[in-house]
Formats: sequence, structure tokens, C-alpha cells
Amino acid sequence: MDKDLINLSNRPKGYYQSIRENMLIYIPPGTKTTLEFGCGCGGFSALVKERFRTESWAVEIDKEAAQEAAKKLDKVINEDAIKSLCQVPENYFDCIIFLDILEHLVDPYSLLLLVKAKLTKTGVIVVSIPNVRYYHNYIDFAIKGNWDYQNAGTLDKTHLRFFTYKSARKTFEQLGYEILVLEGINATRNKKLRLLNFLLFKALEDLKYLQFAIVARPQNT
Repeated sequence: MDKDLINLSNRPKGYYQSIRENMLIYIPPGTKTTLEFGCGCGGFSALVKERFRTESWAVEIDKEAAQEAAKKLDKVINEDAIKSLCQVPENYFDCIIFLDILEHLVDPYSLLLLVKAKLTKTGVIVVSIPNVRYYHNYIDFAIKGNWDYQNAGTLDKTHLRFFTYKSARKTFEQLGYEILVLEGINATRNKKLRLLNFLLFKALEDLKYLQFAIVARPQNT
């Protein structure tokens, strides 16, 4: 058995250092306060802080990554996501950010419910989430019969939850969120998939995307 599957704490180099600049377009103009869960070394929130002049908080469970993030951000809580909430003020954040973190959690649903109280009246959540139906994965499990966990990516060995376009929409709606944006990002340029999707009247449209970006707000706000 792969030793990395036995020791889930092993991470590839740079795992906590991703910046995700492509997600900046989903941060609403006028945002003044942000909270990011699973910030890693704080690269994205630091970018948001610089671009929007925000007060930027974050939560990161990995101690070394949290220490690095604390050098860049206003406050970093080194704690489990749910446990951190007692240290987070209510009705305070214009934007709460989850970039490829929800799929790592045993119970992302409770977290998504509880953070509603931390948002301002006009606050939103910004989410990036892997697409388990991404065409590479789809070929592997639907055609080849494989489901091989990796050190990173959609089938990261530490992923506990998996989402498709439809299941992501259902999840957020059932948790009482109004979805403002739900769209694919990081699309493949595979020509065969494009042709097949065209011939099938875009029935395979969601297979193009490695991830989905979501912007949502609590309903009835």
C-alpha cells in the first residue's frame, strides 16, 4: 500500500502555498472584512487584503501554515474550523471564503450553517470546490473502473466529500443559501471532449471543469 495513504499528514511541497488569484473576481466590490477557512500560508487572503484594503482574518488547522499566514493577515486562528467559531465575531464579515476546503471536512454542512451568523447583512460566502465529474476522473471511474486517490487534486487522499454541479447546487440551496454565482472554472481544452459535448447538445458541459466557483448569501437577507 502507498505509504502516503497510511500517513495522511504527508503533503506535497507547496500544498499550503497556493494563491488562487483567479478567485479574486468573485470577491464583491466594497468588501471590507474577510474570513478565510483553510487559508494555508495565507496567500489568497493577503492578495485580497492588498487589493481591497480589507481587514482579513483566517482559520488554518496546520500549525506551520498558520504561523506563516499570521505574518500576512490581521488575525489567524490555528484551530479546527468548527472549534474556531467561538473566537469569531458575529455579524462582522462581508465575505467568508472557502477555497477547496469544504471537501476536506467531515461535516461541512454544519460549518456552512454556523457561519451565517458571522456575516454582515449583505455578506456573502465565496467557495471553490472540486468537480468529481471532471473528465479525467470520469474516464477513470466510469470507463476504466479506477478510483485512485492522489496527493493532491480532485481525488486528494484527504477528501471526505465529493461534489458535482448538481449536488453543489442542491447542497447550498438546502442549507438555506441563495446562489448568486455557480460556474465552472479551470476548463480543459481537450478537443475530443469539446466535440463530444457539442454532438450531445452540451450534455457533458460540466465535465470540462476542474472546479466550480460559488458565490452565495443566506436566504431572506
